[in-house]
Amino acid sequence: MVNCTKCNSKLSKDANYCSNCGKSTGESIVEEFEVKSEELVQKTKEIIKEGNVTKIIVENEEGKTLLEIPATAGIVGVILAPWLAALGTIAAIATKCKIKVEKRV
Repeated sequence: MVNCTKCNSKLSKDANYCSNCGKSTGESIVEEFEVKSEELVQKTKEIIKEGNVTKIIVENEEGKTLLEIPATAGIVGVILAPWLAALGTIAAIATKCKIKVEKRV
């Protein structure tokens, strides 16, 4: 058995994700982008189109997490619409945001 690096829950040896917090157990890298609020939705769409993304985290200027989007390979259309609406709301109240993108290696 191994433990999750985020929440320390016990994981089976062949688990790809933590069943408690959803963290990927595989190797991943995190890229960060700072964007103005009016660019938030467009940049997020571009990131999702690039593919190979497992999670998108949007933070405000103080580093507080505003939204976490689990981005799977099949996230499109109707599934993506509520997330984009939430991003639009965040863009309306924030001036600058940081987008953290977790990608599998």
